[in-house]
Amino acid sequence: MTVPEAVETLIADAAVSAHLATSVDDRPHVAPVWFAYHDGVVSVLTGGRKLANVRENPRVALSIERADGPDADWSVTIRGTARVVEDPERFRSAVRRVFRKYQGPDTDVPDDPGGALVEIEVGSATASRY
Repeated sequence: MTVPEAVETLIADAAVSAHLATSVDDRPHVAPVWFAYHDGVVSVLTGGRKLANVRENPRVALSIERADGPDADWSVTIRGTARVVEDPERFRSAVRRVFRKYQGPDTDVPDDPGGALVEIEVGSATASRY
């Protein structure tokens, strides 16, 4: 799927948390994550229950919102298919992108922050502005 330009514009550089929804045994699990977006793929560094759920069921959703106090500026909903990436160079590249997005371009990026790289291929994406 081609991600709409309106969605890409909102999430590409937005240093806001996404809420990653995973599911296993027909039970939802939602947790905040840092993410990076590039060319139709959302990269998430994660571990624990989220990672275990993705390994069992790759169907996921993301909810991303920018708000100023109680008023939302915009929101994006993404549905897609996740996969755990075992490539060490892609992991290091994603760590750099994610940490610099949230902590600034001069951030000392850890070599191994723990967890694993999960890449989400976007199946559908919608945006709303308020």
